[in-house]
Amino acid sequence: MNDRVKRTACCDIFHGEDSIVLKLEMPGVSKDELDVRIDNQKLVISGKKEPDSSEGKYLVREIKAGNYYQEFIIDDTIDTGSVDASIKNGVVTLILNLKESVKPRKIQINAG
Repeated sequence: MNDRVKRTACCDIFHGEDSIVLKLEMPGVSKDELDVRIDNQKLVISGKKEPDSSEGKYLVREIKAGNYYQEFIIDDTIDTGSVDASIKNGVVTLILNLKESVKPRKIQINAG
């Protein structure tokens, strides 16, 4: 088995009220083994799942260890200084906040 296999995480992306939200499945990846960064308009998410260190001889081994890697090109509508990341139950959630200049805004109508 190759523990260095790179896998693409399953991902959902949706538009929130003032943000873009990404949810990525990375089962077995801990907070300490997760890396999220923005580099030259690329959002890069990577994580590492260590092999199980159980003693004994496996009869069946389908749960793979390895590395997750996903990258996205982001445009200039994203406030790269305001990205929130969390991981819970193997799901990484990223909230990419939109810049104020691109957020929808209500126009006040004055009575004439």
